[in-house]
Amino acid sequence: MYRSVESNYNVVFDCKYHVVFCPKYRKKVLKEPVDIRLKELFLEKEKELRTEIVEMEIMPDHVHLLIKCDPQFGIHRVVKSLKGYISRVLWMEFRHLKSRLPSLWTNSYFVATVGTVQLDVIQNYMESQKERSD
Repeated sequence: MYRSVESNYNVVFDCKYHVVFCPKYRKKVLKEPVDIRLKELFLEKEKELRTEIVEMEIMPDHVHLLIKCDPQFGIHRVVKSLKGYISRVLWMEFRHLKSRLPSLWTNSYFVATVGTVQLDVIQNYMESQKERSD
């Protein structure tokens, strides 16, 4: 199986994160045409942040992203940048959002790492390495 890895000159990595965040009060405002524009904005911003949005799904009241990013840049900075940029653009382009929400996004979000190997496989590998050195 081929694994795609990235490099930033001093770190070789394959870090993917599942990120979920919601509009304020979980309002169902991410419907057409907002959802279509939202997808475009994510793809525009990913290049600037040097990340890759591997997968995305826009639901009326939340967003799912699968993001590949440099661990030195950090997923927190990526999410903060995406939410800030997209909020500004959507508020300018869709004025009705401002009347429904004091801010577009909640401050919180969910993030989980998405591994290419399961935890028990890594634990077994590490234990076998110790046994080899004994």
